[in-house]
Amino acid sequence: MRMPKRIDTEAGRYSLVDGIPFQLPVESHHSPALMAAFTIDAAKAAALLPGRELHPLTLWRGRGLLLITVVDYTSTNIGKYIEFSIAIGVTHGPRPAPALLPLLFRKHYDWGQYVYDLPVSTEISVKGGKGIWGMPKHQANLDFRIGRRTVSSQYDLDGKLAMRVTIRRPRWTGLPLRTSAANFCQFRGMLWKSVIYFHGNIGATVLLPGAAELLLGDSPRTAGLRELDISGQSLFTAFFPASAGFLDDHVEGWFLGFDDPPATEPEGLESVVGLGLSQAWLPPPSCDGRLAGDPSETGDAETGDPAEAGQ
Repeated sequence: MRMPKRIDTEAGRYSLVDGIPFQLPVESHHSPALMAAFTIDAAKAAALLPGRELHPLTLWRGRGLLLITVVDYTSTNIGKYIEFSIAIGVTHGPRPAPALLPLLFRKHYDWGQYVYDLPVSTEISVKGGKGIWGMPKHQANLDFRIGRRTVSSQYDLDGKLAMRVTIRRPRWTGLPLRTSAANFCQFRGMLWKSVIYFHGNIGATVLLPGAAELLLGDSPRTAGLRELDISGQSLFTAFFPASAGFLDDHVEGWFLGFDDPPATEPEGLESVVGLGLSQAWLPPPSCDGRLAGDPSETGDAETGDPAEAGQ
């Protein structure tokens, strides 16, 4: 998916949206990132998707895709923050797509990722991401640790471990990558689609034993993921030492449709109208979510200081 020329023409302009000042385009620079993908039970994943317009992407034999992406945004329009994305591969349309074909015909099947959970470090990121793009952002305790052998991130919420992901650090990160990702999110009883364009040099693994470890904690926020039969072996991993990207200011939205009237009222604007523009981080995670080979056990980790991000 090519980046629209419109984004280039916006360069140098200014916007003020929901009280948040932006110098366009909405972009990031010099931001380390990790990715890890695992297969899941596609039929069980369908139960976590809203409405009837999204369908789990099927790879083979009823297996779907779980995508974990953590970005340590060191330079953005709204300051520094970590973003921990937990997403399910999906297609958008009236019926499920055939297995694997959406990976080849992305536009036809409108495939992307349904963002199940999206904790971030700062209040201003919640206000913008949720209020403008409909993303399920909320503030949580996060870290991003780069060690000699591993790259890892932990997500705590309300004193409980929600998730920890650790990948083996690639020896070589010189493969150039330029791509985009479509995010589907639910907010205000609507389905929202936004697109991010990013690039950088990466190191990657495919079906490498021991390349990634995923630990689910006891937080209710991630409890539903336990039903997905997440594979112990990662499908692929990737590490960007310094990525850069653009978040399109164009967003699409549709009413979510259900077979029966929804029993509960969806989260609405009341969750964002009172938020401010703080760039302060919550304290780093304190729960014991360390895994074998984690850099925090060996003392070789590099990690950002929350004080540098606004505390």
